[in-house]
Amino acid sequence: MPQVKIFSGSESRYLAEKIAAAYGTKLGDLTISRFSDGEIGVHYNESVRGAEVFIVLSTFPPADNLMELMLLVDAAKRASAHKVIVVMPYYGYARQDRKDKPRVAIGSKVVANAIQSVGADRLMTCDLHAGQIQGFFDIPVDHLDGSAIFVPYLRSLNLGEDLIFASPDVGGVVRTRAFAKNFGAEMVVCDKHRKRANEIASMQVIGDVEGMDVVLVDDMVDTAGTITKAAELLKDKGAKTVRAIATHPVLSGPAYDRIQSSVLEELVVSDTIPLKQESSKIKVLSFADLFARAINNVVTHESISSLFI
Repeated sequence: MPQVKIFSGSESRYLAEKIAAAYGTKLGDLTISRFSDGEIGVHYNESVRGAEVFIVLSTFPPADNLMELMLLVDAAKRASAHKVIVVMPYYGYARQDRKDKPRVAIGSKVVANAIQSVGADRLMTCDLHAGQIQGFFDIPVDHLDGSAIFVPYLRSLNLGEDLIFASPDVGGVVRTRAFAKNFGAEMVVCDKHRKRANEIASMQVIGDVEGMDVVLVDDMVDTAGTITKAAELLKDKGAKTVRAIATHPVLSGPAYDRIQSSVLEELVVSDTIPLKQESSKIKVLSFADLFARAINNVVTHESISSLFI
């Protein structure tokens, strides 16, 4: 069996160290340097010849993360790694997954092309904004499901028969229905209309939440406008409590202030993206064990779907 080596890009080291520890190893030794003009250079300080190399790096801003990832893959391939597997907990540009108006780029396809062009053999990611992004790849994609960490946490809250799930928009119905089905609960939908990106024009609730403990389900929270407006609307409709779960805490702009001043009991997120600041309303659950188990199953040729709830 080939030797397994786990390496990390600059911005995901906080998570990569936990993944390596959960797998039972240490991060591989590499150097990432920058020229005075910002140009990136990478160098593996140990041999990767014949090894299965796992590179952990999410592609959240800055854009340098994507360039750094491509250089790391290229260097490993040129150093005769047996296989190079990209572990991308957060897949950047996933929101640009289609042409929803004329003359726009499909950013998630551009990222897919970039990853494949440098020779990656496999991609491992979690809770893509749109599952069909897997179809942009001609290499295997392991699409992990965040419910594996969120469902046990929700069960620990013992919310009982008053539990109901809500999708903050029509696009998240499939994801929310999966949670509701797991708990044998009902679901409602917050139908929103946008004027432009990150700006909501109107929103309405489809379904009854009177006297219920509502859990909003989303794949990411960016400016937190949608999730906090939905929470406020659900409370106005008679919800007893409202909390939210979202895999990727992008949390840009006014997000932290909006969450802190919102009616949300809590926002439960994962560590695919590091928090920029602490908040008493934000709880972070770690994906490290899930990714470590997935890496093990890839190496031993076992089922990845066995990790799903």
